[in-house]
Amino acid sequence: MLDAETGRFVDAAVALPPAALATAWDRVVDDRARGGREASLAARPSAARDSALVHRVRSALLPRADELNGHLDGLHSDAKSAICMASRAVLARGRLTPEQYALLVTPFTDLGVPAPPHPTVDLP
Repeated sequence: MLDAETGRFVDAAVALPPAALATAWDRVVDDRARGGREASLAARPSAARDSALVHRVRSALLPRADELNGHLDGLHSDAKSAICMASRAVLARGRLTPEQYALLVTPFTDLGVPAPPHPTVDLP
């Protein structure tokens, strides 16, 4: 149920090393006060699409749970949340403003994860 671009984003994000995932999570937390919470709510997909997305992220991260939590306690859960939020933005990019989209995917694109451009502007 995920489009190919969202699938590629998820695959690249879940492959990041633990330190990078911790950095992405920290950025997500910092960005909540700058509109990240509102952007995340605007990116909510249908229940079926969200279920498919969460399942894909969870399935990819579960084998890495010990590795992630060994790096930082709770990182497995934090990484899952951060990746799901950013992936929802990729999935719903046509419904988000360019600013909302950038706010949600930048924690990962700054780490080298490729994201499709917003329908109206290209990301740096």
